[in-house]
Amino acid sequence: MTPRFSIYLDALRFMAAMIVVLSHFAYPRFTDGTYIWIRDLNLGSDAVIIFFVLSGFLIAYTADKKDTTWQGYVFSRATRLYSVVVPAILLTITLDYFGSRIAPSVYDGWWFNDISPLTQIFYALTFSNEWLGQGVRLGTNGPYWSLSYEAAYYILFGVFTFISGHKKWLALLPLGIAFGPAVLLLLPSWLAGVYLYKNVLLKTYSKAISWTLALLPVAVYAACLTINLPHSLLVITHAIFETEKINETFRFSNEFVWNTLLSLLVAAHLTGVSNLCQNNSKDGQKTTFARLITLLAGASFTLYVVHYPALQFFDSVLPETLPKHLHDFALLSATIILCFAFAEVSERRLKWLRKKIKRQPIRTCIRTS
Repeated sequence: MTPRFSIYLDALRFMAAMIVVLSHFAYPRFTDGTYIWIRDLNLGSDAVIIFFVLSGFLIAYTADKKDTTWQGYVFSRATRLYSVVVPAILLTITLDYFGSRIAPSVYDGWWFNDISPLTQIFYALTFSNEWLGQGVRLGTNGPYWSLSYEAAYYILFGVFTFISGHKKWLALLPLGIAFGPAVLLLLPSWLAGVYLYKNVLLKTYSKAISWTLALLPVAVYAACLTINLPHSLLVITHAIFETEKINETFRFSNEFVWNTLLSLLVAAHLTGVSNLCQNNSKDGQKTTFARLITLLAGASFTLYVVHYPALQFFDSVLPETLPKHLHDFALLSATIILCFAFAEVSERRLKWLRKKIKRQPIRTCIRTS
């Protein structure tokens, strides 16, 4: 993976996180429907699929190049998740507590699940809120559903990669049952990223083919949105399963047909971009723009998992007398500022956390000897 391609992935990751933020910011209860077109296009849901493809790619890459043992794999995945999840769920509980008391009416809706903090912490730390079709919303933190999916995919990939023989399949079967059909329906989207790393990127294409692969999927995606293909596929899915409760049954996986198609478009696009990013003489030079992209992407995980409770909280404390445009600007700005500030004590402390944990056993041994 070349430095240029790595920067492109960072840019895509940050862009996807911002699209998710804007898709929630566009809810009428926050902005009176001014930006409802973002929700009509369902861009936030599509951005999550981009995350899944990127995740599958990066996990396959790290398991191949860095975390080559199961101990290293588990350590890297656990620290990556918990470095953000632990502070994020505590922040969610805190913001929900004060916000729901400052303006109870703002929290009176499907977007807030008023369960006990201990229950939220349990589901957050086990990532089991979407397993077995439970569908437990953690306070106002709706986006947390995808972390439940991600953790399941990490486990499945780890078992498949680091366990051999019949033991692998004996472990995968009960795990698949435990995670449930909704989680497994989006697994192909995540595996598209794995396939991207293990197969497609090993091939070299001409510039013409590379440009075609990079640009054609974008054009196809735009065309699909124009003809409202995602909705049409959802209607067909409803007809096949003959149930009006498909949204309740599959929850966030109800558009799995479109999601799978989208993941293939993303994988094809990244194949072309990867080829175009090769053989560049400036690969070793990190420009100011590249450093900015790295800086922004370094807070994308926190931005994703913290923004919704922040939006809800700031909507409860902002004066209702503010002019419309000023309210919208203040709401979005305050949310993004809080997320980036919070990233400084969570996501950006990952290297420090890993070093701290690795040193701890040594210190323990010294004390007990």
